[in-house]
Amino acid sequence: MFKEITLGQYYQTDSPLHRLDPRVKVSGTFVYIISLFLVSTFTGYLYAGVFLAVCILLSGVPFRYIWRGMRAVLVLLLITVIFNLFLTPGTPVVRFYRLQITIEGIRFAAKMAIRLVFLIIGSTLMTLTTTPNQLTDAMESLMHPLKKMHVPVHEISMMMSIALRFIPILMEETDKIMKAQMVRGADFESGNVITRIRNMVPLLVPLFISAFRRANDLAMAMEARCYQGGEGRTRMKPLVYHRNDRNAWLILAAYFAGAVLIRAMMLTV
Repeated sequence: MFKEITLGQYYQTDSPLHRLDPRVKVSGTFVYIISLFLVSTFTGYLYAGVFLAVCILLSGVPFRYIWRGMRAVLVLLLITVIFNLFLTPGTPVVRFYRLQITIEGIRFAAKMAIRLVFLIIGSTLMTLTTTPNQLTDAMESLMHPLKKMHVPVHEISMMMSIALRFIPILMEETDKIMKAQMVRGADFESGNVITRIRNMVPLLVPLFISAFRRANDLAMAMEARCYQGGEGRTRMKPLVYHRNDRNAWLILAAYFAGAVLIRAMMLTV
């Protein structure tokens, strides 16, 4: 299950999306997330879905590889759908004792599920097409104006990049610990949901120990290389905008304008 998480991983291939400047990809992801909250109709979600599908095709990453990461958040998706189904007031369709499913609840649950799926796939696509070093450089460059307010931009960018990189590493470590305990007789498969959650508790101690050990090793490695923060540091590959990057900015602007137009049209109806 934990190997199915693709968020934070990098998919090595040569595609137009991989060759884009990382600042464009990070900004584009934020623009896409904002657009998902701007549109609130199925027409708007269809518009966002078509844009996401084109980006996936340009990325060169197999869709089944991206969709595999959705299995890990299936429980979260189901909880979101169930809560919206039963807790949204409106015209009742089905009743279960004191609980009821309404027409408004079905619509709202469907919209929330689509929005959550698009949000996760869009964020995953950014990490699949951008290396951790590129992410760090991009976030530091985008947050550069905050340096005037004495914000530690480089350190924040570094922490965010390391956190993303540690997601697949910790998931892989959790999978190894689970297999080691299963060999010793632990049972993580049988029983109801509560029992399975209770059986997962013994994983926390070795997982935390492993996480702190990896963090300590990383800190010692950075100190051994005389890491002193972002002051005075230079880049081996400076970020430079090219023609394709400028075209990508224009496409993003056109997409966002289309999302705003769809929202305005829906509000006037």
